[in-house]
Amino acid sequence: MLSSLKGKNKLKITVKKHKSIVLFLLKFFITYFIFFAIYSSYLQETQQKKENFVCSPITERVAQQTVYLLSFLGYSAYYIQHTEELSMKIFIEDRYVSRVIEGCNSFSILILFSAFIVAFSGPLKATILYVIFGGFVIYFINIIRVASLTVLLYQYPNQQVFLHNLVFPAIIYGATFFLWVLWVQQFSNYKKR
Repeated sequence: MLSSLKGKNKLKITVKKHKSIVLFLLKFFITYFIFFAIYSSYLQETQQKKENFVCSPITERVAQQTVYLLSFLGYSAYYIQHTEELSMKIFIEDRYVSRVIEGCNSFSILILFSAFIVAFSGPLKATILYVIFGGFVIYFINIIRVASLTVLLYQYPNQQVFLHNLVFPAIIYGATFFLWVLWVQQFSNYKKR
């Protein structure tokens, strides 16, 4: 009985000692799972996997905006719904070059980004505004990333693995990490004083 009480006291001391870490983890995971549940529900309502494949409007919008950017850069580009999977096919000069899947629309990263910002929260207004601002920055960087990857795959198709698996994930995750660091150092309640 005495050892049981000592164990409980040690746990209380440890929790008090690491309260900020525990609070961070609780806020992070609660926010992440709430946003993830909302997004998953949205995908279930908007995607169609039966007879005809239909991507979510967000994924289609990313493909559409990628094509707008490619067209602005002088490429003859268009997109169509893939008939055999949940993706949007992007063509340059009538050649199928790349595809946009749900994971390429940046919303999984936006959920991760938002959960981190909420976990390292600052004043409520600043937290909400930074989630919105950072979300737009990540989204637009992602459009540029998908368009750039499409152009490079068009010009260097043999470099697909290197470009898709290494270079371009580093861009989106690097931008997200930079926005996290900026938030913690400048705006959160944990900023250096």
